[in-house]
Amino acid sequence: MTQTIAPRVRTLVLLILAVAGALLAGAAPASAHAALTGSDPAQGAVVDTAPSQVSLTFSEPVAVGDDSVRVLDPKGERVDKGDPANPSGTTYSVPLVSGLPDGTYTVAYQVVSADSHPVAGAFTFSIGAPSETTVSVSAQGSDDGLVGWLYGFGRYVSYAGFVVLAGGAAFVLACWAPGARVRAVQRLVVSGWLALTAATLGLLMLRGSYTTSGKIGDVFDLELLGDVLQTKTGAALVSRLLLLAAAALFIAVLFGAYARTADGGAPDHAAEGDGEGDGGEPDKRDLTFGLALGGTVVAAGLAASWAMSEHASQGLQAGVAMPVDVVHLLAVAAWLGGLAALLVALHRAPVETPVGRDAVRRFSRLAFGSVVALAVTGVYQSWRQLGSWSAFTDTRYGQLLLVKIALVAVMVAVAFLSRRWTQRLADARVSVATEEAARSEETERAEEAEEEKQPAGTAPAEASGTSAVSEAVEAAEAPRASDAEKAEAGHDSVRAAQLARQRAATEAARQKRLRDADPNRFGLRRSVLAEAGVAVVLLAVTTVLTQTEPGRTEQDAKAAAASSSSSASTTGQGSGAVSLTMPFDTGGTNGKGVVSVDLDPAQAGDNALHVYVEGPDGTPVDVPEVKIALTLAAQDIGPLPVTPDHITTGHWSASTVQIPMAGDWKVEVTVRTSDIDQVTVSKNAQIG
Repeated sequence: MTQTIAPRVRTLVLLILAVAGALLAGAAPASAHAALTGSDPAQGAVVDTAPSQVSLTFSEPVAVGDDSVRVLDPKGERVDKGDPANPSGTTYSVPLVSGLPDGTYTVAYQVVSADSHPVAGAFTFSIGAPSETTVSVSAQGSDDGLVGWLYGFGRYVSYAGFVVLAGGAAFVLACWAPGARVRAVQRLVVSGWLALTAATLGLLMLRGSYTTSGKIGDVFDLELLGDVLQTKTGAALVSRLLLLAAAALFIAVLFGAYARTADGGAPDHAAEGDGEGDGGEPDKRDLTFGLALGGTVVAAGLAASWAMSEHASQGLQAGVAMPVDVVHLLAVAAWLGGLAALLVALHRAPVETPVGRDAVRRFSRLAFGSVVALAVTGVYQSWRQLGSWSAFTDTRYGQLLLVKIALVAVMVAVAFLSRRWTQRLADARVSVATEEAARSEETERAEEAEEEKQPAGTAPAEASGTSAVSEAVEAAEAPRASDAEKAEAGHDSVRAAQLARQRAATEAARQKRLRDADPNRFGLRRSVLAEAGVAVVLLAVTTVLTQTEPGRTEQDAKAAAASSSSSASTTGQGSGAVSLTMPFDTGGTNGKGVVSVDLDPAQAGDNALHVYVEGPDGTPVDVPEVKIALTLAAQDIGPLPVTPDHITTGHWSASTVQIPMAGDWKVEVTVRTSDIDQVTVSKNAQIG
């Protein structure tokens, strides 16, 4: 049975990791958690006189450095002077040199939001009238590319390590004390500690490059590392490393002194299959209490290292949100990490230390409490990050949250099945114990009846005869013993010991086969494995959520952008909306259709762009990817990339498309209909 289970386990684990990797790789780049909601001059504005400064307003406080805001003239030369200042609230300004000539100027900003995520972007404004500019506005931020991917992967590993470390230790202390001496469980918890420690060190090294240049060569820049240590995120990572040192001591005691106290179990517990001690010794109770208290403090401190530097630390009710976030993370760890430990115990625990029904029941109660805590804290966090019902479907954060809720529901359903298998396992054990007791009673009665048939004080003739012959043979052969025979006797004792070990191994293998053949235990294994598989995907979605712009912020930014676009449309001298229709054929299955691009008001400055994709029959269809590029060949400007957001079936939109000057612009649309099938079509449009 184990030979058939192991390949299935490996296959499912590989499948789960592949799905989790696809979720992480397929996720969009980490969105900015602070959005630019306004500027002075406004995006795309044309002012009569040169301003003395440029001001940027964000949706929440940000961290700025010497080069966080740069203003470039049409030739690409910097015209800002001094460091950015924070005159009030969330507004940051940088002074400009005096006497700026007419033309189009580019404002590029790269700051760090208060919840540790980099924010980058650029826009243009003009003095007097728009002009040609040599500045290329890149759509790639410092959080894209290899450094961004490594940082995102490090965050995933750190969450997974924390869950396994805290949840595995909680499972041993609260549910299954003999697990402290099971090597497979020990390796699981230690692996969680190693993963979290390595990921934290990696994040600390990557942080400087992640929030500035995005270059892999800057990872080992000690000056950048020093700057990181002065930030809130750097302090949180260092605090996490210090707490991990305390966690190492906790693990040493858990798998050392505590494992030795859990070694001696009472017979009644061993009969139930838990192999647990009676827990009545004062020393063991004190050690258990001390480990539980110390472990809780360390786990809460590790969870706080995330709460103090991410979503919970900013926005509404931060003083309430941070402890709520700590409780949420601890509940996740207790549920998912305990589930991982249970799965390892079911598959890897030795025969002499099986996982009994009482341990599974205790974990079931722990998991239920964790789910209740997750539900309560999750409702609060959802309200805080979304702010409205429409944000569930209109924002990426809300959509990911719906996926997370669905996965939790699936896990709860599978956990209910696991609970049913546990009850069946308990009923089966009671039935087996009853049958064994009945057979033992019948055997005793038969032996008593046999003894009553024989006269008192006599022994069976066969046994008596055998004993007499043996004594005669031994008496006859005693004088013939020699040194060679003694050596042979020693060799026989070694062989006897080897045979005893082989018999013990054979008996252990037989008992394991009998245990694995139990359909109730096999059903419990499968349901727990399925629950763990969903948990891995859930953890991946949760990691992506922490890197995604909250729905409330996204909606506020869209509203501000729409207001800015409306203002520009009212004051500008536009030439009216432009609509372009282009057929496409990627050459693959379902690769034909028509793409339409609407640009409004089709003037220099801020524009709203809408993209519609239809099939050959005119029905709106979704495709994996749509990208836009704008090029003004006459002035050698572009291509300027535009990545519109998906609105609904067959509809994409970008509300703040900056066109620096009027002219005959080439609009290129790249449509991808599968992983390998894509095509680029284009048309020219007169802007301004």
